[in-house]
Amino acid sequence: MIYITGDTHGETYRFDSPQMRKVKKGDTVIICGDFGFIWDGGKKEEKLLKKLGQKKYTLLFLDGTHENFDLLSKYPVTEWSGGKAQHISGNLYHLMRGQVYTVEGRRIFAFGGGESAEKQMRMEAGKWWPCEMPSKDEMREGIKNLRAVNMEVDCIVTHSPPSVTSVDAGGAPHAKNQLEAFFEQVAKHVGFKKWFFGSLHKDRKITYKQFAVFEGVIPIEDDAPKKFLHMR
Repeated sequence: MIYITGDTHGETYRFDSPQMRKVKKGDTVIICGDFGFIWDGGKKEEKLLKKLGQKKYTLLFLDGTHENFDLLSKYPVTEWSGGKAQHISGNLYHLMRGQVYTVEGRRIFAFGGGESAEKQMRMEAGKWWPCEMPSKDEMREGIKNLRAVNMEVDCIVTHSPPSVTSVDAGGAPHAKNQLEAFFEQVAKHVGFKKWFFGSLHKDRKITYKQFAVFEGVIPIEDDAPKKFLHMR
């Protein structure tokens, strides 16, 4: 079974929650950005990444806006489940932007990254990377890979939502950035059953196909929306 959850921000308690304990050997967990466990490159962090890679389930994450992209870029890129991924440790992989994967028989389009709301503060602290915002080349790669599967996937997982979803979730309308414009085109032209994203830090059904995830651990099966409605 495939489960989706939101930003972990390097917090180990998330893997000890009652919801995470229901994940069985051979299952898959996808984290929708801001993984946060690749940050300082120290020995303690290295041991923790090794421990995460030894989980009984496959652990996958998208990059968000709060990652150390310099450190993340050092991990090897490999072919995994039909797309490019970075192997971190054991069963732990980074799902790269614009890739289509086949996971447990489900076709999944992954696209991490976004625009940090605390951009100026992070720049002043030296903890901001321009590549948090996906490039046009990465978007073109995504379109190429979607066309290769006839613009049809089972599920889309991202860190950032389309701008229309952000407004529906309670945010004020604002000028679209290039990623939001890209996601709006994806929403219009790609067939998908569900779209999960993490940046809102909420567990909430936004539309009948779009779900904000945070601390919930949500199965992507057909009955997931009904279960999800009980999580507030």
